[in-house]
Amino acid sequence: MTIQQRARARCHWMPKPDRSRGPLYKTLVDQLAADIASGVLKPGDRLPPQRLLADALEVTVGTITRTYREAERRGLVDARVGSGTRVRGQHSSIPGFHHLSRATDDNIDLSLSTPIVSVQRSQQLADLMQQLAARPDALATSLEYQPEQGNAAMREQLATWLGSQGLPMGPGELLLTEGGQHADYLTLQTLVRPGEAVASDALTYPGMIAAARQLGLKHLPVPMDTEGMRPDALERLCQQQRIRLLYLMPEHNNPTGACMTRERREAIVEIARRHDLLLLEDGVQYVPADFRGQPFYRLAPERSLYIFSVSKILAGGLRFGALRAPANLMPKLSAALRAQCWATPGLPGLVACEWLASGLADGIIDWHWQEVRGRQSLLRERLAGYDIQSHPCSFHAWLHLPEPWRAVDFVRRAAERGVILIGSDPFCVGSQPAPQAVRICLTPPPDRAALDRALQQLGELLAQAPPVQAMPI
Repeated sequence: MTIQQRARARCHWMPKPDRSRGPLYKTLVDQLAADIASGVLKPGDRLPPQRLLADALEVTVGTITRTYREAERRGLVDARVGSGTRVRGQHSSIPGFHHLSRATDDNIDLSLSTPIVSVQRSQQLADLMQQLAARPDALATSLEYQPEQGNAAMREQLATWLGSQGLPMGPGELLLTEGGQHADYLTLQTLVRPGEAVASDALTYPGMIAAARQLGLKHLPVPMDTEGMRPDALERLCQQQRIRLLYLMPEHNNPTGACMTRERREAIVEIARRHDLLLLEDGVQYVPADFRGQPFYRLAPERSLYIFSVSKILAGGLRFGALRAPANLMPKLSAALRAQCWATPGLPGLVACEWLASGLADGIIDWHWQEVRGRQSLLRERLAGYDIQSHPCSFHAWLHLPEPWRAVDFVRRAAERGVILIGSDPFCVGSQPAPQAVRICLTPPPDRAALDRALQQLGELLAQAPPVQAMPI
């Protein structure tokens, strides 16, 4: 049997390219796209190793490498060191990344970082809507076209409330947005040109990964330690690459929960000034003032942007947030927002700002953090002895799986037991190897009893050995 015959026998995907239709790598990518669309290849399917497919088609490895790179650029596949090149899911640019609950009567969803369900929250919203209905002038103003930067009264209310939480900023520094993800995307679209580089923690928020990819930006990972992004690694990266913007989650990284010390933040600011980086701080994973360090916009106001959203403290469905930006960047950001949607809707902003200004939201927020801390304690109790990273106020925890568990197997086996998790792949920047870890979100279950049942299932699963995998031939 020839090398080609042996290779063909081992390839589970064998394209039949038309070599007369332009560059071969483009023909191969077109066939890959067609096979994905027709269902021949399904999301998660692994493509043949490059050398194997090259031997099967009797082409150079360079041709297959170029094919796979073009397929990744088109959003057809994801490449990850250690797990190969796999077909990407049809409804998400990041494998395993979703924002809607998968909970059913038969399972418990621990995959989403969402606020805990509260009857008090629903009742407060109902009461607030009745009060606003009695204020026709306020409602009428909210239904009109809004200024690009956002309604001045709403920005004043929001700035006052943020100041009371230890985040002082003036209303003129704020641009109202449709939530935190909108602020992420708007910032990248406005301040980073296609082909330029952004950098972040090597493990970071999947929404940022998706936004950078959608905009055609080069997204570079910065190695981490227990405090998050390492300044020495960032310095080396800046010496090798021209980076325009640095995305940061200093209070507690999503997914690992790593929190930066004051010294770590100051070291990053020094590097940012030396290499002229913009700093985008994601403050959506809100924590109380007593647990919060100095935000980057206080350490380097001339180059720092800060994202706020009510998604984690009131309700994700309101789609209301704000972006704090330096004065010299505000005209560009406002113009970009105007080009996107004229302005953010007035009614959600009115509801959110009145809710915060009334003082009623503070009670819900205080209850929520107490409940989160209780759930963190329950997690530590049920999974005692395992390697867990988390912040005391975090909605989630990062579980490093014991050998020989692999994340993909653990997520699958947990789902068989009725517990929905997310593995490490969606959080990985670039093609670096994904750690054998999973994120456990503590807030989706309606009560601690449901969370307890889910954690007990995970504890029992961790105590077992994973199934033996058949060795590839």
